Amino acid sequence: MGRRRKRGRDVSGLLALDKAPGLSSNAALQQVKRIFGAGKAGHGGSLDPLATGVLPLCFGEATKVSQFLLDSDKQYRTRMKLGVRTDSGDSEGGEIAVCEAFGVTREQVAKALESFRGEIEQVPPMHSAVKVRGTPLYKLARSGQVVEREARRVTIHDIALTDFAPPEIGVELVCSKGTYIRTIADELGLMLGCGAHVIALRRLRAGGFGEEDCVTVAELEQARESGGLAGIDRLLAPMDRPLRDLPAVMLPEIAANQVRGGQSVLVRRLPAEGLVRMYRKTDRQERFIGIGVIDDDGKVAPKRLIAEAAG
Repeated sequence: MGRRRKRGRDVSGLLALDKAPGLSSNAALQQVKRIFGAGKAGHGGSLDPLATGVLPLCFGEATKVSQFLLDSDKQYRTRMKLGVRTDSGDSEGGEIAVCEAFGVTREQVAKALESFRGEIEQVPPMHSAVKVRGTPLYKLARSGQVVEREARRVTIHDIALTDFAPPEIGVELVCSKGTYIRTIADELGLMLGCGAHVIALRRLRAGGFGEEDCVTVAELEQARESGGLAGIDRLLAPMDRPLRDLPAVMLPEIAANQVRGGQSVLVRRLPAEGLVRMYRKTDRQERFIGIGVIDDDGKVAPKRLIAEAAG
């Protein structure tokens, strides 16, 4: 039996894509994966088709740090329309309530938004990717089903009214993973007594990447046309980019080899506990080799190692 032909090339690194509207996160990922000719890729946190902005993508060995992208706080800019409530919480859903005449002030909206600040509970919308008994909610919603969903705790670190031009308002917020901006819009509309939904959403920051780091699909295609695969590979960020909040541990050659062999090692200047990012330190360079954890003996143990050639 012959060996299965390998699909795609080995390329490792991170890319901040400026996702275009109208695409699912997976569709955007597949576009970029084809441009890179990559064999393995994933994204670090979904964006609704309506949304644009920072979508971190992971290639090759960088998929091993994708959880840090998923778990990171996110920053958004959104535009909401007052006076109309939809079944999805955004403009892609059907209208379920319309308030023809309403009068709300900037102060009322700002005060209502403040009530979301801090730790809150959210019920995931039916039009979301959360799975119930193995089926995404949005698939159930498309078939007309509405099922019970468990509330989830999320944190709104910051939220502010940035524009007030009824029936439209602008809002910026920083939130924890798993926060649904559509749900905030819907609940805000109920609080104000007029209904509301999201008409535009842009992610400004995620996983250590901001708008300033982003490239579009068109820019990638142009870079490949002018510089080939080497031209687009130069746009990739290093795999340790999302791990900057973790303490760095420099391992001498012998210790790095032991860690790569699955052993725990004791080196100087280790933190007391928690996760660390590990580097093989030589006279010439410091090479990222993976994520470690401080064990009960105060040693650093391997948790997620990066293939040496990709480090």
